Amino acid sequence: MPLVERRYDRAAMIIAVILLVLAAIIFWDTSALQMSPVYGVGPKAVPLAVAAGLAILALGNFALAWRGDFPSRESLDPKAIALILGGFAALIAIIGLGGGFIPATAVLFATTAAAFGRRAMLADLAIGLVLGTIAYLMFDKLLALSLPAGPIERLF
Repeated sequence: MPLVERRYDRAAMIIAVILLVLAAIIFWDTSALQMSPVYGVGPKAVPLAVAAGLAILALGNFALAWRGDFPSRESLDPKAIALILGGFAALIAIIGLGGGFIPATAVLFATTAAAFGRRAMLADLAIGLVLGTIAYLMFDKLLALSLPAGPIERLF
């Protein structure tokens, strides 16, 4: 019986290791918290859940990389990367200049959609405004957590 050569994906294995290291860092940082809950779930729950999720993703990624089951990669598109980075820069600038969470989220959504090849910028801005508004209202009204407020957010 001939030996089957493994076609493992080295780049995907490196990503799996990075995910696992990130999970370990989050777990270690969470274990240093001195806060204990008076009742119910404490402040350690969410970071531990994130660390566990990252560890599961790392293991799954490693298994797929070992078997070589990832699809072939597309060529690098610098325009897409520039659009996403530009969207993050715009998000930081809008929030930093007092524009607020909702318009910043709308711009990030639209630039990310454009990076994935969508060409409906106005529609994407509108979708981003709706999603940003929903996210803002959920955090502000349901969870009582404040997000950066601008002129639109002050209307609520």
